[in-house]
Amino acid sequence: MKGPRHRATLVVALALIAGTVAAVPAAAEPEPAFRDPSLPVSERVEDLLDRLTLDEKISLLHQWQPAIPRLGIQSFRTGTEALHGVAWLGEATVFPQAIGLASTWDTGLMERVGSAIGDEVRGFQQERPAGWGLNVWAPVTNPLRDPRWGRNEEGYSEDPQLTGALATAFGEGLTGGDPDHLKTAPTLKHYVANNNEVNRTTTSADLRPRVLKEYDQAAFRPAIEANAATGVMTAYNLVNGRPATVSPDLDEVVRKWTSYDLMNVTDAFAPGNLSGEQKYYPTLAEGDAAALKAGIDSFTDNDANSDITINAINSALNQGLLEESDIDEAAGHILSVRVRLGEFDPGGGKYGAIDKSVINNPAHRKLAREAAAEGAVLLKNQGRTLPLKKSGKDVAVVGPLADTLYTDWYSGTLPYEVTPARGIADKLGVPEVASSEGVDRIALRNTETGAYVTAGTDADGEPLREATGSGTATQFDIFDWGAGIVTLRSAANGKYVGYNWSNFVNDQEQPGGWFVQQQFAPELQDDGSYLLRYAGYETRESWWSNPVYLGPTGADGTLGLVAKARASSYAKEIVRSGVEEAVAAVKGKDAAVVVVGSMPAINGRENDDREDMGLAPAQEALAQAVRKANPNTVVVVENSYPTTLGALQKSVPALLWTSHAGQETGNALADVLFGDVNPAGRLTQTWYRSESDLPSILDYDIIKSDRTYQYFRGTPLYPFGHGLSYTTFRYGPLKKVDGGYEVKVTNTGGRAGDEVVQLYTHQRVSRDKQPLKQLKAFERVSLKPGRTKTVRLSLSRQDLAHWDVTRSQWVVESGTYDIMVGASSTDLRARTTWQVKGETIPARDLSRATRAENFDDYDSVRLVDESKARGTAVSAAKDGAWLKFADARLGSGADTFTARLAGAAGPVEIRLGSPTGRLVGTAHFAGTSSPYAYETVTAKLSRAAKGRTDVYLVLGKDQRLSEFSLR
Repeated sequence: MKGPRHRATLVVALALIAGTVAAVPAAAEPEPAFRDPSLPVSERVEDLLDRLTLDEKISLLHQWQPAIPRLGIQSFRTGTEALHGVAWLGEATVFPQAIGLASTWDTGLMERVGSAIGDEVRGFQQERPAGWGLNVWAPVTNPLRDPRWGRNEEGYSEDPQLTGALATAFGEGLTGGDPDHLKTAPTLKHYVANNNEVNRTTTSADLRPRVLKEYDQAAFRPAIEANAATGVMTAYNLVNGRPATVSPDLDEVVRKWTSYDLMNVTDAFAPGNLSGEQKYYPTLAEGDAAALKAGIDSFTDNDANSDITINAINSALNQGLLEESDIDEAAGHILSVRVRLGEFDPGGGKYGAIDKSVINNPAHRKLAREAAAEGAVLLKNQGRTLPLKKSGKDVAVVGPLADTLYTDWYSGTLPYEVTPARGIADKLGVPEVASSEGVDRIALRNTETGAYVTAGTDADGEPLREATGSGTATQFDIFDWGAGIVTLRSAANGKYVGYNWSNFVNDQEQPGGWFVQQQFAPELQDDGSYLLRYAGYETRESWWSNPVYLGPTGADGTLGLVAKARASSYAKEIVRSGVEEAVAAVKGKDAAVVVVGSMPAINGRENDDREDMGLAPAQEALAQAVRKANPNTVVVVENSYPTTLGALQKSVPALLWTSHAGQETGNALADVLFGDVNPAGRLTQTWYRSESDLPSILDYDIIKSDRTYQYFRGTPLYPFGHGLSYTTFRYGPLKKVDGGYEVKVTNTGGRAGDEVVQLYTHQRVSRDKQPLKQLKAFERVSLKPGRTKTVRLSLSRQDLAHWDVTRSQWVVESGTYDIMVGASSTDLRARTTWQVKGETIPARDLSRATRAENFDDYDSVRLVDESKARGTAVSAAKDGAWLKFADARLGSGADTFTARLAGAAGPVEIRLGSPTGRLVGTAHFAGTSSPYAYETVTAKLSRAAKGRTDVYLVLGKDQRLSEFSLR
């Protein structure tokens, strides 16, 4: 490396040779090159690296990078949360959840929201509160393959094309659109195949090459290619048996998507998992070294304590596991991003003057309302129930979410709250509307002693105890969140009951926290009484050993955790019926709005997948009762995931979905419900009728298991792309033009509105299983009544490519492609065909070394790590597991089978036509002591091994196959 330090040394050396050292005049130290914004970024980084000591460079590799005072360098931290607003730093604009933003299908809006959030991140830079930094961890670009994923709220769509487009737009807003001068530095989460929370650090996602290339990587690649993101965060899980934290993809794939330096980071505590829960490396030093060599630059481990990581890196250097050049490479990636952020420019660069005045400013509040309204999806509107008439001012708003807003784990702090009831009242110009939460108020009486569960009456509550008495101290509002979970809110002070590791206290504003300690599960007994089981999230952890039932633990009746045999048996006395109160509120009103849905801390979130996707039983019963009492009922479903609505979908005339949409939720809902905004949100996921439509949440093979709208053969409740309007649209013929297709869209209704024009393709004939349909382009357009717009949608020949496993390359096959455009994946209004001249995938040539992972079909196998550094092999989960290699050309005859195998001993059978077809050879494998110790085995083949046929390899349990050939 030749930097300023080396040039200075050369000058001094020449001066010594000339004998003129004494004559060199003293001069002011010139401004270092790394502070010169006129120089290329690479030169500035090189200069700064030259000036840093090895210890200083190592210090940059942890999330909390310390200041370097001798160079005037401030501290730097990765990881400001900015998913739908700046989180965890105080009040800031809270936009709709990511799934709600995505439901707008509006890339322009996404960019504006990203830009506003980027401004607000910068808005904290003058004060630099603890936990702040210009590297933001957003957006989440994991495709939403399974709607039961607890973090569904954080992602955009089950479709990689839509996900990639929205992530790119959001990222361009966050960066400012100029990768050389970054507003913030976005990091895409979580690379790769992170779509389950159950055992998330130890489960492995099996990604066959087509799924990896066509689905998971396809969602991440666009934002990196567009330089709308500056790196990726690795996932907690394993992929094909290897922890994502040490995935070779980081350097070998992701970095090749761009010419800019990327700064890749680990998820929190993931480095420690390598030698901890995952037991992949014996020591932290070996794990950190492997991660660094794989392409990790910044370690998120042990919170702000960087010493553990620094010691591990030094240990790896001392053991020869790392070279200083490895440190330089990672530190260089980090410094490249810091230079582009303007940190070393005069005044902090292009965005250095932004201050806190931008946080929650009027423009951002207006944008939050616009985004919340644009993301609302009208699911059903029978008999034109919606929009409601403003002249009918007698509207009741009921339901557990009618007059409250809930925030999720990655939400910012709400600066203010406009609830649905408040927003509707303001829309109607009245002080308030008739409202009821529709939840029961109960008392819990010990059936043996007659004592009641009693809460404190002051603002900060008291430990719950069993005592004699009556009144509000013994009363609780019980909220049903489904899956048997309820929360209890004390009538005495309006606070939720939560566990504090010792007692149960009514002191919580909302359910929340990492362990969500406000959850209870009433268990009905044969005599009609209930045991109250504590169901806080920590009870699901492996280290939890306490009992989980409530009973007196103190002389004064204070409630604590006891064994089931000692649990109190409670009679549930209804003090006030929530359904009766709601019905009374809606009777005789012009309209009833029922707001039901989820509590984001309870109905699935990070570290907790959903057990079902239905509405809570009490909430569905409430909506049905209100519908009976008032035929003009609108149900608003406010949650973060597709919902199995059951009978409710059939019985109520109007259904509207919204995410938890932030501070402007109520105003936005009122705008849509009363027609000031014509709804045009579209579903970004398939809404299934039942969980039975889905395989295991751990099954990542969307192709084989027919997942997402691309492959699903059932009838969904609501299809991908669905969303209704208060107006109607007509589509003209679909015409091919340079660069794609165009279609004329006309607003044939009486209201102005937006239409989301969606273009899908289908390949009629292929060597490989193809999607039933696949989104390729979309555009949200605004049209006044009677107006027509020509919508042009880009589609190139290369957009039709899929991954050819026979040659490990992208291929566009010759053939007929259906081109379809419409209002959803099932509401297709115009069609045409495209005769494409491409390739014909040749028959497999198995005489060449063939990677086992490049199969066409399989049964009872897992994808595993060939070595700890790189490569994927196939492991048999049971005897008789098989792999299919379709359409192989064996010619006049292959006489030798050769394979690289590891693991258990046993035969490998070569069969033709089917897993039980003609046996043409058997290789006998003696086994190896290590799953990573591969040996080559051979077997002679019978004369029947010839012609063009499907070849099947039948394996024995725990055998690992990396590659093979038939010659």
